[in-house]
Amino acid sequence: MPPNTPSPRPRARKCAEPSAGPETLSHFCFVHAADIHLDSPLRGLEADPDAPADAIRQATRAAFRNLIDLAIDERAAFVLIAGDLYDGDWQDYRTGLFLVEEAARLGRAGIRLYILHGNHDAASIITRNLRLPDNTRVFSAAKAESFILGDHAVALHGRSFPTRAVTEDLTRSYPPPVPGHLNIGLLHTALGSRDHDDYAPTTVEALIAQGYDYWALGHVHARSHVANTPCHIVFPGNLQGRHVRETGAKGASLVTVEDGRIAAVEHRALDVLRWARPTVDLSPAADVDGALSLIGRTIATELDAAEGRPIALRLTLTGRSAVQPALARDFEDFRQKAIAEGRQHGAGRVWLESLRDETRPLADPALLAERPDVTGRLARIIAEIAADPPADFLGDYAERLRDKLRGIDIPADHLLATGPDEATMARLRAMVLAALAEA
Repeated sequence: MPPNTPSPRPRARKCAEPSAGPETLSHFCFVHAADIHLDSPLRGLEADPDAPADAIRQATRAAFRNLIDLAIDERAAFVLIAGDLYDGDWQDYRTGLFLVEEAARLGRAGIRLYILHGNHDAASIITRNLRLPDNTRVFSAAKAESFILGDHAVALHGRSFPTRAVTEDLTRSYPPPVPGHLNIGLLHTALGSRDHDDYAPTTVEALIAQGYDYWALGHVHARSHVANTPCHIVFPGNLQGRHVRETGAKGASLVTVEDGRIAAVEHRALDVLRWARPTVDLSPAADVDGALSLIGRTIATELDAAEGRPIALRLTLTGRSAVQPALARDFEDFRQKAIAEGRQHGAGRVWLESLRDETRPLADPALLAERPDVTGRLARIIAEIAADPPADFLGDYAERLRDKLRGIDIPADHLLATGPDEATMARLRAMVLAALAEA
């Protein structure tokens, strides 16, 4: 993956095309981004020695370049960053130097950049700084402030985080809207999301009551446009997914303004690597080759959805399947076959973050437990262990089963040393039930 892979973008009319008269300034656009986490690593691919380490390290920079390209291509009036431009204090000055270079690129195109800092790059966290280009402004962390853009009749309002954990509603100190202007508030907040730390807590009702036309929010990494409100309240999501929980298209919002009103809010994908967590139902598979074909189709679908970007996948295998015994016997062998399937579909573009087995044997464990023979007795014992697994008994049981059941490798030492965690119990149960089903 080249470090600056361009993201496919739909080609639309420029949002600030030259017009015949002075009304040009009443029709313009701006770009709203957040949660860049510049120079933070992508997590989950470290274990793959074949993964492109340098490109992975550079992914957030490449996505940021795409952001700057978007603003220049669309002739945006300004760019807003609503918090977490950085992922913490700079490791060295290279992070700041990169930002200066890209901000200067905007400046040469006549585009202004406004930065609000959030919990990851709060004033108390960032210890290094560089002089920023003249086109760049940073919202104060001491108090809420406004920037007035007279040529576009826009008023920007915001306050950066003074510390990482801001627990008060910062909007209470935001200034009232400026009459005759398009009023835009920048805020880094969870807005009640349970998936993020509740910093700068506020509500949709409080944002509406402020009387602004557009709220440029950050902190929540999933894109969201709050509907049915008198103003636009937008989370653009983060610019680049950094791990497998941040799936789907990532990028920024391109906002079009006509006659002093918000006319359109469009999401533009700017990421350079796409994460996905598809499930693959192996129920139709009669054998391992059939299972791999199903995996290959899923990989092809995800590659198409990524529109030319590399993808990192967490594949979860599900369903009652004839392949389940083979998975239980040698899962690592199957995992390597799945990796090879990915290489066939997209060499250098498909990376397996993990492969998870949630398949079940064709035989129903409840029916196995009803059998009057030794198979039924073993199935009942397994059900009891699953309900209340004592570690010392598990270790002894694993040793005895190792000798009794062909092709089964039960990690007794692991069970004795660490206790039966949920994943180990599920694996043990699957291996034994697979053997019983074949008995």
